[in-house]
Amino acid sequence: MNASTIAIVAAGLAATLAPATAQDKPLLGIVSISATEANNVRYIAGATAAAEKAGWTVSVIDAAGSADQANSAIQNFAGRGAGAIIDMVFPYSSIGAGLAAAKDAGIPVVTWGGGLGSSVAATNGSGAPIAQPVIEKMIADLGGQGSLLALTYRTGEVCRNREVLLDEMLKASPGITVTKNEVRIPGYFEDGAQYANAWLASHPAGDGNLAIWGCWDDPAIGAIGALRQQGRDDVKVYGVNGNAQAIENVQNGHMTATAWEDSFTEGQRMVEMLDEIKKAGADWTPKAAEVPAILVTKETVADFVKQHPEALGK
Repeated sequence: MNASTIAIVAAGLAATLAPATAQDKPLLGIVSISATEANNVRYIAGATAAAEKAGWTVSVIDAAGSADQANSAIQNFAGRGAGAIIDMVFPYSSIGAGLAAAKDAGIPVVTWGGGLGSSVAATNGSGAPIAQPVIEKMIADLGGQGSLLALTYRTGEVCRNREVLLDEMLKASPGITVTKNEVRIPGYFEDGAQYANAWLASHPAGDGNLAIWGCWDDPAIGAIGALRQQGRDDVKVYGVNGNAQAIENVQNGHMTATAWEDSFTEGQRMVEMLDEIKKAGADWTPKAAEVPAILVTKETVADFVKQHPEALGK
């Protein structure tokens, strides 16, 4: 991530200390599952850019992977009189207390990857559609036979849905044996490396088709560290989200494919919907506003970077 993006997030985090009543502009509260993870950073940056253009003040709370902290953060924003709240990745089913507090206060809540349900007004960044092109390529590359290490994360709706899609798509390829390990937030890089090391010990070079899949890029990047340390170049690696590190790993041949999620645009579009949502009030119909992902492989990465230099922070 570049310095300006870090500054945007830092400013948002600092703003959590200021009460809404002390601000002249309406408050947009953002609750992030991990405010330093690359894709979260891009979404927050896009949301912040659109919010500032629309005259909002932005405050970000990092829930550090904890649904309890996410509920507390939403309740905090409700108590501060926020004009709207964005939930990033936590499924609506796990933030019931926060949604209830926001509903009682008449504050719309939208989600990024948290799904539609309960009192959620809108969502985007849904996990399964973004992961589908990567999973399709991975299964095709394995030719229906081999061993797969899947690095999962079930607290977040995005990864949960991606894992469900993986399971569904693998039903047609019973020759692929799957080992699953769930990573932590924080700690996903380290867990990716640790689980890869353990899995590699029982899958030596020459042991058929081998692949590692991360339900987002970072655990897979952690696994790449283990592969490089052991000098293993026989394992294909797949990620999802297309953060800058992942794109660079595709460029240098360490990652086989990722799907670039334009989370900056997702953040922008969600904030741009807020005025419409607030004006409609009880007449609003919940909707999804998805932005299609782009599959990035060794064959396509050069053209992709030319068209989307921002993917590398340029």
